[in-house]
Amino acid sequence: MVILVLAVLFVGAGLRIWQLYGYVFKPNVQKDYVLYITEKTSYEMVVDSLERHQVMKNMNAFQWVARRKECREFIKPGRYHFREGMNTNQVVNILRSGLQEPVKLTFNNIRTREQLAGVVSRYLLADSLSLIGLFDPEVVRAYGFTPETFPAMFIPNTYEFYWTTTARQFGDRMKREYEAFWNEERLKQAASLGMTPVEVATLASILQEETNKQSEKPRVAGVYINRLRKGMLLQADPTVKFAVGDITLRRILNRHLDTDSPYNTYLYPGLPPGPITFPEIQSIEAVLQYEQHNLYYFCAREDFSGYHNFARTHAEHERNAARYHAALDSAWRSHRENNSE
Repeated sequence: MVILVLAVLFVGAGLRIWQLYGYVFKPNVQKDYVLYITEKTSYEMVVDSLERHQVMKNMNAFQWVARRKECREFIKPGRYHFREGMNTNQVVNILRSGLQEPVKLTFNNIRTREQLAGVVSRYLLADSLSLIGLFDPEVVRAYGFTPETFPAMFIPNTYEFYWTTTARQFGDRMKREYEAFWNEERLKQAASLGMTPVEVATLASILQEETNKQSEKPRVAGVYINRLRKGMLLQADPTVKFAVGDITLRRILNRHLDTDSPYNTYLYPGLPPGPITFPEIQSIEAVLQYEQHNLYYFCAREDFSGYHNFARTHAEHERNAARYHAALDSAWRSHRENNSE
């Protein structure tokens, strides 16, 4: 009887040990799941989320391991990615150590600070209001910029961030990326143009609004640099749109050209006070590696392809512009006739 009892106890203990081993080391995550934890998230809320989304095969196993590792006391805010096939020990260790998986944050084609804040807040815990707060004049000065030049610090690209990144941490990272981007080689290229990095970014922002054809950007940049060196007005339509307050304006009229603003390059010589958008790397590189030529004018092609006709003289430019406007008027008449039928 004693041997039988001992045998039963031994088998029972073995089964329990095997069960507990399975609790800890057997695969328990049955699907990929991303869990977001804020400062207000309790351990009970974590358990509820895992249960409701049926993440774990065995919730008892999760809670047993979590208790043994005092996970309740060590829950940290973050974005946690649990992958199918993970065991309970891995899940608890991730939560207990705050082992977040970074998110890939991409922003491009940004025109306003509100647009930037809206895009970035979709990736981070920081809300758009706190991100707009980066543009407070005191914060801007702390980063070494003015309100007009500050957009140059935010270089559109894809970056990795932890979801818990605050607005100020985002700004700090953008300053480091800005400084890393403007390495010795690029600083030399800017200096050869007689420009600072901010001035290059300002011209790049105009270039970016002028054309979305990457192959054309160095040539357009060359036109602007030629005009600057000759002391001519830039007469860049995107700066007029910015001065008017409507960067999406499709057609520039004479009344727009009279807008009194330091951003209106039809009235004021040189570059505007700062970037009119958040210039992308391709646009900045197009300025730094501009095409050298003797062209001073360009206008949209009459085939509406998005490309431009370039000219050396104003007379040649006028002929190009006349063809474009004739095509534009013809297209407008055709549109009206089709709508009247």
